[in-house]
Amino acid sequence: MNQTIYDLFTQVVKENKDRIAIIEEHRQLTFEQLLELTDQIANTFPKDVQTVGIVMDHRAEMIATMLATLKCGACYVPAEPTFPTGRIQYMMEEADVDFIVTEKAYTSKLDGFPTCFVDDQYKQSQNTQAQPSSPAYVLYTSGTTGKPKGVCVTNQNVCHYVQAFANEFHPTNQDIMLQYSVCSFDIFVEEVFASLLNGVAIAIPSPEVKTNIQSLMQFVEKYDITMISGFPYLFADMNRLEEIPHSLRLLISGGDVLRASYVDHLLDQADVYNTYGPSETTVCASYYHCNTGHSLSDGTYPVGHAVKGVTIRILDKQGQEVKPGETGEICIYGNGVSNGYIGNHDEENRMFVSLEDGSKMYHSGDLGYILPDGNIAFLHRKDSQIMIYGKRVEVKEVESCLYKCAHIQQAVVQANTDEHGLSYMTAYIVGEPELKVSDLKKELAQNLTSFMIPEFFVKMKEIPLNANGKPDINQLPIVMKEGRF
Repeated sequence: MNQTIYDLFTQVVKENKDRIAIIEEHRQLTFEQLLELTDQIANTFPKDVQTVGIVMDHRAEMIATMLATLKCGACYVPAEPTFPTGRIQYMMEEADVDFIVTEKAYTSKLDGFPTCFVDDQYKQSQNTQAQPSSPAYVLYTSGTTGKPKGVCVTNQNVCHYVQAFANEFHPTNQDIMLQYSVCSFDIFVEEVFASLLNGVAIAIPSPEVKTNIQSLMQFVEKYDITMISGFPYLFADMNRLEEIPHSLRLLISGGDVLRASYVDHLLDQADVYNTYGPSETTVCASYYHCNTGHSLSDGTYPVGHAVKGVTIRILDKQGQEVKPGETGEICIYGNGVSNGYIGNHDEENRMFVSLEDGSKMYHSGDLGYILPDGNIAFLHRKDSQIMIYGKRVEVKEVESCLYKCAHIQQAVVQANTDEHGLSYMTAYIVGEPELKVSDLKKELAQNLTSFMIPEFFVKMKEIPLNANGKPDINQLPIVMKEGRF
């Protein structure tokens, strides 16, 4: 695809200039107004800008700043203002940002970095500088070394995904997408670019609205929102409601395993999709329509078929395709594969392979298999096994068994080691009042050998989530078997 994000945006503006592009609780902007704001912000940037940090509140100005950066041929590095100061500064330093666009309230977190604000005076006119191969953004993911890794995604990668999204979900300018995700996760890219570049408006709730599922659904109903892309835990919360707003037609789950128990009541109210795709391959690599499919024996949904412009193969350790039904590594080929990690990550960048035809492949590190109908099932990470009494235990298998037990609403299993270096498991569970640990252990014993049953169970009011919407392991209380504080 020989276009950039800004090219697609200007085309959409021509076709929808008077239609609403951004909805906030106290104002709305048309596509033409969003373009004007974008150009005004771009005019404050120096002509040789390469990388722009963005630490801003979620509002039209943040979206416009991203588009302005892309217009200038630069890439943006987003961070939530709520992130720890050290994490923000690490990201901005490794990405070598020229400056950071922010709000005056957050400058104390950005000591040592040049900053500017969207209301700065205009300096010069900017012409479009971007190329399809130009980096668009850098998103930071968790790293095995304890330091986050920055994934560099190009304009071409994003434009490919915009087409793939349209091919599967058929958005129109009558649709409205909820902007719920943090800016540093690639669900945000789907919410913003896959929506706006297909003529779909986005609605941005306040932080207060997002913290309460009832308030969030009231916001959805008030603005006739038709699409939500989010983590499974958001849909699990919605699933417990008596009903969801009638305007909703499409619910896209991504970023973690989708269980049938999370959406069983939603299937009668909207189209529900499970998706799969590491940030390294630009938002999503596969889709699965849950309404016309079925969950697997472990209670999870398949991740489906490859999106348009992408090929997925299941390979063994020798790099050969395995037979349907056999387990192998999920490897992703095609237009979504990004440039890889910035900075000093040579070892991790070996997961990206350049092929003879000039295309690229990414080793996901995830295990899966092909179902008889051709859909793909995700199993777990290659490196998520632990040893207990000399035997291998897959933590996710234990977690899946917990979800099959009566009175369990949510469950997370965490592995720890004692002072002798031996592994043990703790299960953190959200359950109904009648849940008893003794009954739970009996149920687990029907499917798990004794050494696979967690040693400790912690009943929680709720599972804490991090900024990306996944269980926040760091906030879970550690049950110490043996050891020192």
